[in-house]
Amino acid sequence: MRGLLCSPLPMVLLLLRPWETRLQFAGPRCSTGPLDLVFVIDSSRSVRPFEFETMRQFLVGLLRGLDVGPNATRVGVIQYSSQVQSVFPLGAFSRREDMESAIRALVPLAQGTMTGLAIQYAMNVAFSVAEGARPPEERVPRVAVIVTDGRPQDRVAEVAAQARARGIEIYAVGVQRADVGSLRAMASPPLDEHVFLVESFDLIQEFGRQLQGQLCGRDLCAEGGHGCQHQCISTRSTFHCACNPGYQLAADNKSCLAIDHCSFGNHSCQHECVSTFGGPRCRCREGHNLLPDGRSCQARDLCNGVDHGCEYQCVSEGLSYHCLCPEGRQLLADGKSCDRCREGHVDLVLLIDGSKSVRPQNFELVKRFVNQIVDFLDVSPEGTRVGLVQFSSRVRTEFPLGRYGTAAEVKQAVMAVEYMERGTMTGLALRHMVEHSFSEAQGARPRALNVPRVGLVFTDGRSQDDISVWAARAKEEGIVMYAVGVGKAVEEELRQIASEPAELHVSYSPHFSTMTHLLENLKGSICPEEGISAGTELRSPCECESLVEFQGRTLGTLESLTQKHILWGWGFGLEGR
Repeated sequence: MRGLLCSPLPMVLLLLRPWETRLQFAGPRCSTGPLDLVFVIDSSRSVRPFEFETMRQFLVGLLRGLDVGPNATRVGVIQYSSQVQSVFPLGAFSRREDMESAIRALVPLAQGTMTGLAIQYAMNVAFSVAEGARPPEERVPRVAVIVTDGRPQDRVAEVAAQARARGIEIYAVGVQRADVGSLRAMASPPLDEHVFLVESFDLIQEFGRQLQGQLCGRDLCAEGGHGCQHQCISTRSTFHCACNPGYQLAADNKSCLAIDHCSFGNHSCQHECVSTFGGPRCRCREGHNLLPDGRSCQARDLCNGVDHGCEYQCVSEGLSYHCLCPEGRQLLADGKSCDRCREGHVDLVLLIDGSKSVRPQNFELVKRFVNQIVDFLDVSPEGTRVGLVQFSSRVRTEFPLGRYGTAAEVKQAVMAVEYMERGTMTGLALRHMVEHSFSEAQGARPRALNVPRVGLVFTDGRSQDDISVWAARAKEEGIVMYAVGVGKAVEEELRQIASEPAELHVSYSPHFSTMTHLLENLKGSICPEEGISAGTELRSPCECESLVEFQGRTLGTLESLTQKHILWGWGFGLEGR
């Protein structure tokens, strides 16, 4: 587009017949391609009402000739006088009808003429991504059209130069009394294509037709011959080539080269890097899983993905797994089951916290946890005896040591226990255990048999009474004490309850759902070592040591009887003589 030049000024002076009543410019709607277009409208007091109405019609008519849309031309409008007001930003509307409604509702500010302030607002605010402008890397042209009728009351040259340096193309349109020098200072080069001087507001519509033609230009991509290997992107009167994802533009700015993202050496993949169109992607070797950070690899835990059947613990080893038993127990021939705790005998009393802080669903988890302990014990009248006590604000013996003779009976009784709720009187529970639970009346074996007495206290919070006296008394009575804490259990109290060393007798889990990991320590601790408490009174007559002892005693008795028989016979013979 070239305006009508008024020599020697390189500007356009439009001496045209008055604008007809039509609002839409002649000619079909053009395809401008992606474009961010902001109108900067002078609404100072020098613009008369009927002139402002003509300017409003100019904007509406220009909109009707543009390809408006989120992916085509985005339009924003600001007006200014002594201040700047955003009529609507670039990202506000995608429909032409909404823009027209906002323009028709526009009320002039009718004050001074601060054109420099308006240009600064357009540069810093109106063309920002937050206001709806597309990011600079998308290379969408940014165009500002400044329409004014007078001399600016502030400086415009410096701020306009800054705007142009940021890639904003400026059209300066002066009407009637506009200052030509200021228009030239604002506009982009070449000035004969960007500076327009219109005799009256009635003739501003002709500028609109010429601006529309300038914005539309030619679609060089559609005409062919662009040479782009992948994509051709049209802009006004020019084009540029772009590449599909995973490719970069070659030095000729037309060809596309595949990107090997892994070759850059910054992928940080622990095992392998795979280059894709979207960028580098990390891959793990067989038997490993990619962690959420997208870079690190972890050996695949087959124990969580298969029904391994391990009784105690499953250990994953890359592409396979194996079962483990707690210390002191052997893996059976099936490779999954563990032998029972059969060496020696134990009287075990479990004190479980039934306070309201535990809550019903967690109390059920506690009962299952207790039964998992029972599973590895050799429960029998001659082997391990189990008793259960529940405590809250009071203490209740659920079943004593001497009541059940099999693990199945104990487990069934545990699951039938009803939740007490209320407070947490741990000290009272310890006293009950010392004074009653390990009595012979409750099923404990006499002290003379040297059967270990073990107490296991399970709690989830701070005791509401003193525990020190009866915790110490329990240990003085020879009871080996274990303390299991969950959630808000107090470490100081757990250590006070437990026997020494605390590291072997105190266990803790932050949640009820993760208690099962405590079983490893408990299983290895509660099972007595071989030979402990195996008094002669409880030894099986079939055990090897018992047979040897019995054989020795029998031979000694027979020898004694034989000697007596010989002497008796010899004496009887002398008497007969």
